[in-house]
Amino acid sequence: MNAPINRRSFLRASSSALGLGGLSFLGSLPAVRAAETHLPPHAVRLDPGIEPLVRLIESTPRDRLLEEIGHRVRHGLPYRDVLASLLLAGVRNVQPRPVGFKFHCVLVVNSAHLASLASPDADRWLPIFWALDYFKSSQASDEAQGDWTLRAVDESALPPAHHARAAFTEAMDQWDVPAADTAVAALARTMPPMELFRLLAEYGARDYRDIGHKAIYVSNSWRTLQVIGWQHAEPVLRSLAYALLYHEGGNPARRDADADRPGRVNQRRLDDIPADWQSGRRDSTASIDLLETLRQGSADDAGGKVIELLRDGIGPGAVWDGLFQGVGELLMRQPGIVSLHAATTTNALHYAWQQCDDDRLRRWLLLQNASFLPMFRSDRRPGAAIRIDQLESIPPRESGSRALEEIFSRIDGEPLTAARMTLGWLRQGGDSGAFLDQARRLVFLKGTNSHDYKFSSAVLEDFQHINPGLRDPYLAASVFQLRGSDAPDNRLVARTRAALDS
Repeated sequence: MNAPINRRSFLRASSSALGLGGLSFLGSLPAVRAAETHLPPHAVRLDPGIEPLVRLIESTPRDRLLEEIGHRVRHGLPYRDVLASLLLAGVRNVQPRPVGFKFHCVLVVNSAHLASLASPDADRWLPIFWALDYFKSSQASDEAQGDWTLRAVDESALPPAHHARAAFTEAMDQWDVPAADTAVAALARTMPPMELFRLLAEYGARDYRDIGHKAIYVSNSWRTLQVIGWQHAEPVLRSLAYALLYHEGGNPARRDADADRPGRVNQRRLDDIPADWQSGRRDSTASIDLLETLRQGSADDAGGKVIELLRDGIGPGAVWDGLFQGVGELLMRQPGIVSLHAATTTNALHYAWQQCDDDRLRRWLLLQNASFLPMFRSDRRPGAAIRIDQLESIPPRESGSRALEEIFSRIDGEPLTAARMTLGWLRQGGDSGAFLDQARRLVFLKGTNSHDYKFSSAVLEDFQHINPGLRDPYLAASVFQLRGSDAPDNRLVARTRAALDS
């Protein structure tokens, strides 16, 4: 592939600097058709520098979009502008309720970006072009379900800057959608970004609805905004606030729903954690002790166990190690969409925990993640006897790169054997980096849905944060949701390469 962007310029373009950078490419774009610039009068207007490219993505038919963007990339369209336009097209055109389903076209953008950053040069654009095509599918679904559009904010109802935070927290606490919408718009214009992220992270972790997608949306949108620039934040954060207020039945502030109960209990527990809790020791035995509670206990039991460990001098690193072990075991015990989201939710909450410097918020995120994991457990557990801490390793018959080929060829039909071989290979000194590279490449070549990207980006990132004594079983467990080498190639691979090479 001869895309006109090398590794160094790609990384520079997609760095976390907040400014969008030069927009000189706009002058070389073909004239935009009137249909591409027409918007419903009620639709939100985006940053004028990026609006034409967003409209191009919105209005170009699915069977031509990759070729249109490929043409512009070959003529200098920066990666970061494609990423920004992709996110904003989803935010404006796809309803974020429920927080999942067709809205994965937004949730997956950061995962596609992380996959691009970690990929070899020849595959660098594959995740982003896959996400472009996926947006068109989601856009069509949204149109079929009523054609939702993010409306322009009601400027007359915006609270003054000095009152915006109080207005936002009051609206979120009362699940008041119109008040939250205007308040978050005011905050996007006035509040320092990190302060606003802390506020949103708290509400993203508040309830278990949508199996963790609320926390995922908070972290993934924040991460993408760090790349594309804060000037695009307002429509993204308005969509996010609307998503965070999704619920079923009556107002959650006036009832005691299962999804809200862990958060209310854990709020009362925050002061039970000792002041020096972040300086505790990292102890693998304590991590496995927590794992046992996650296997058998309730959401309340899990939160209580975390407090017990912290009061005994165990540090948060060991707690996170236990949570990641719990995720890995769920992946093996009940392979499927629910356990996958235990992984992506834990990734999102761990990321927020790393980013936030507020002590009470960090306590809250840790307790909430622990309480959520038992809620992912299913009564239908075909692999209920599997224990990640007792996973038997099997050395592959082959060696070197052929050993990896053997492992990935077993994933589709024999995932437990593939997991055991992965563990055996790692314990024999196998290169985890080579495994990660192969896993990513197979997602690019074989992936067919947003969860392939969300899961692989999450689990391969989190592997790096786990205690070295516990990380190998976690990586081995991941094969239950990774793509195997025997799956058919994604039809978009050849089309993307043709769009960039022609």
